Amino acid sequence: MSSMLLRQASIAARTVSRSCAFSTSVVSRDIVQNLYVSGLKGYKPPPIAQDAHVGVVKAYSIPPVPQPPTLPSDLASELSAYDASEPTVAEAPVTASSTEQVTTGADTFLTFLEADLPKDEGHH
Repeated sequence: MSSMLLRQASIAARTVSRSCAFSTSVVSRDIVQNLYVSGLKGYKPPPIAQDAHVGVVKAYSIPPVPQPPTLPSDLASELSAYDASEPTVAEAPVTASSTEQVTTGADTFLTFLEADLPKDEGHH
């Protein structure tokens, strides 16, 4: 029976020591929290002016209706002038390599692959 009494006493002492150890921080937290909440409740935002939106918000205006494209009045004369004009053709630049016969294709590539590689001469 005495062991049971000692056990209950030790449990009670632990709970008392736990509550005493943290009671001061709980109280200080409540004070700070109460000050913060009272500051929030006491805050009054400045009143918003009725014309605060002027200059920030633009007035909406409907865009103008697009005009359909119109055909020229003298379409036939413009078409005949276009048909009569000579196209301008740029001449291809003449280079020295154009006179040589350049062969490209599979045969040239295979010839290149079959050619012997040049032998590297070692340093003496």
